[in-house]
Amino acid sequence: MSSSIQKTEDVKRGDFAGIRDWVFDLDNTLYPRHSNLFSQIDQRMTLFVADFLSLPKDEARLLQKDFYRRHGTTLRGLMLEHDVDPDVFLQYVHDIDYSWLSPDPALGEVIAALPGRKFIFTNGDRRHAESAARQLGILENFEDIFDLVAADLVPKPAAETYDKFLARHEIDAPNAAMFEDLARNLEVPKRLGMRTVLIVPNNFEDTFGDVWEHEGHDGDHIDYVTDDLAKFLKGLT
Repeated sequence: MSSSIQKTEDVKRGDFAGIRDWVFDLDNTLYPRHSNLFSQIDQRMTLFVADFLSLPKDEARLLQKDFYRRHGTTLRGLMLEHDVDPDVFLQYVHDIDYSWLSPDPALGEVIAALPGRKFIFTNGDRRHAESAARQLGILENFEDIFDLVAADLVPKPAAETYDKFLARHEIDAPNAAMFEDLARNLEVPKRLGMRTVLIVPNNFEDTFGDVWEHEGHDGDHIDYVTDDLAKFLKGLT
């Protein structure tokens, strides 16, 4: 683990003293990666690509990941290169079993205790975010959900999408903090002046996900890294 990573117990509360808007990614951020919920979505995306483009599953998998890396989401790649209907895609890939998530009352308590407003900012759709947050028992703690549809189907890390989010909710970036599981999605928030916190799996296992997904986890655009969101937030309150 890089020496630049600040563990939960090293949080400087003063760094967050002026924060009034708290922005959370959803998948593998508000719920832990080890819940494996996103694996259901991931598998359904592969099946969608395979069926839509009449490809063997292994080829569809490679193409899905290529879209994800080059365009920010698999959907964005399918839209740009194959004119897919986004509503059909989103409905299909989010038809999953949310009971895989365990309610997290401790997380709900610390989110509720944060001063100011709280938002979910996701590359998924609102229905998915609401379903996951409701299963966790934390949905009522959020002011609003800014989803891929609100972003006009342009996903993070596109700068224009952060601009739309901030403008819609009249957020002053230097008074906001963002929590994400992908380091690349924190580059723009940091440039805008937001506090940035990277959420990683327990003990920061380097083998999680695709290698490129955690490239830059020790970059200057990351203020803090934690593998326990609830504990980190409790340290601020």
